Amino acid sequence: MKKRAAGLLGVVMAAGALVQAAPASAGTTAPPPFCQLALGSTTSGGDLILRVLSGTVPPSASASTWGGKDLLPDDTIKVASGLGLQVNADQTGVSRRQYVVLDSTLNLLTYDVKGFGGEVDPGSVTRTPVGGGWSAARYIENSRYNVGSKLVRNSAYALIGDTILRWSVDGTSFTHKATYGGFSAVKTMTLISQTATYDTFLANTFAGALYTIRIPVSGKPVVKVVRRTTWQGFEALVASKCGTGTLLLGVDKETGAPYLYTIGHANGTATVIKGLGKVPRTFGEVAYSRYYDDTQDYDQLSGE
Repeated sequence: MKKRAAGLLGVVMAAGALVQAAPASAGTTAPPPFCQLALGSTTSGGDLILRVLSGTVPPSASASTWGGKDLLPDDTIKVASGLGLQVNADQTGVSRRQYVVLDSTLNLLTYDVKGFGGEVDPGSVTRTPVGGGWSAARYIENSRYNVGSKLVRNSAYALIGDTILRWSVDGTSFTHKATYGGFSAVKTMTLISQTATYDTFLANTFAGALYTIRIPVSGKPVVKVVRRTTWQGFEALVASKCGTGTLLLGVDKETGAPYLYTIGHANGTATVIKGLGKVPRTFGEVAYSRYYDDTQDYDQLSGE
């Protein structure tokens, strides 16, 4: 079995004080009595900062640790997808991959990390251009659906103008493009659910509404209102699995204020949302991403 904790939350926790997990019975590792979100934040200088946010009341956060310096050129990052990790075959370290928009070009960023909490190997940092024309993208994501450790579906998404776009993905090859119009009101969004037949996103609008947008493998998107007001303040949303629901981070980039919410399994206006409060940090980065193991199905999202 691959090293889950060391490869994911553990690599962030190692350098920062975190709360204790609940006591475990012999031979088992019990989860903490609340949900956590491993967050990767990219600065304007192209550096990566790692934090773990805990869904306590009020929320708590680990110390900020460097996930890599000078991964990207200065002042080029616009938006970034989730940050996926892969444990290497020898169980001695991890590699990471992420799609990033640099100026107007979409790139696949890949690199290796020495050990589970070590430094980035600078010689491994690779930025592979995928294509141009991405300067207006408000959101991008890569959804990898696994059964066990087998990749079954690999999709990429972008929100550009009034359109959500989807592709089938193989590294830097984007094929089978599909477009869905009518989304000019959407400010940003975040992936909350993954299945073999659809992905679901949580989206806020410039006017303050909150919606789920389910995009099936075939057919038209299904849009449901969750809340009608008060959500306009967030320029970035990041979601992590929390049982069959979601731990949601909303970042007000104008003030740097981050807020955490737990969201029950999405069901339109009947969806239960609990505000946990402000995270005791001020965020000043450009892009925010979920940090997760993208080769295993245990880290997939199930919020709808």
